[in-house]
Amino acid sequence: MGLLLLLAGSLLAGCDGPPDRTPTVGDASVARGRQLVMQHGCTACHAFPDVQWPRGGLGPSLDRFGRQGLIAGQLPNQPGVLMAFVRDAPSMVPGTAMPAFPMSDQDARDVTAYLLQLGAR
Repeated sequence: MGLLLLLAGSLLAGCDGPPDRTPTVGDASVARGRQLVMQHGCTACHAFPDVQWPRGGLGPSLDRFGRQGLIAGQLPNQPGVLMAFVRDAPSMVPGTAMPAFPMSDQDARDVTAYLLQLGAR
């Protein structure tokens, strides 16, 4: 019986759920992401902790975005989802006021890296 419990315990210890298949931000630049957020005009609608002006109030403040569990109150705050959302929010959350922003994969990774580090634990 003891051996059976030991075997079951060791098998369960190896189970930590399915692997995370969400794309990572890998070679992303947080500094470039911040620059892109300002360049694309995100600060016109959102407040950011490290941007003094403009500090938009139409959209939610992103001061602690890295701690949020959901994007737009609906989508899991994971890198792959966020990369797609910053590029084309209307296709992911119909009716959102946030417009689509044509950008390269690298730009989306950089913006995602910047957003995820805001207020991160």
